[in-house]
Amino acid sequence: MFLGTYTPKLDDKGRLTLPAKFRDALAGGLMVTKSQDHSLAVYPRAEFEKLARRASQASRSNPEARAFLRNLAAATDEQHPDSQGRITLSADHRRYANLSKDCVVIGSVDYLEIWDSAAWQEYQQSHEENFSAATDEALHDII
Repeated sequence: MFLGTYTPKLDDKGRLTLPAKFRDALAGGLMVTKSQDHSLAVYPRAEFEKLARRASQASRSNPEARAFLRNLAAATDEQHPDSQGRITLSADHRRYANLSKDCVVIGSVDYLEIWDSAAWQEYQQSHEENFSAATDEALHDII
């Protein structure tokens, strides 16, 4: 399970060091893709394969499903962390997420998110007061 907030630095070569506590879970390979709110999602390969299989079961005659699958496949990059736990983020991914040197990696239960530090702070500030309402609305049948 991926939980917590971490603040790694992006180096000049576009490499980001993943939190040490997650390296074993990601050792078999990982998939980096564009996510919501101009962040990046990092999935263990097996978890991403489940997501892709579920998504590919949607009707190919549905234009939204086709667009989602195209974007998912085109925006995903397979990575294997190096011996220091670093992954190299593509220029496209860095541009999409507006990543600067200061990044934030957050756990999102079954995957990680990578944010630009300033964007994460702004997101937190704009959504903090709505946390209780969002919990009630989005999760009322679950929690």
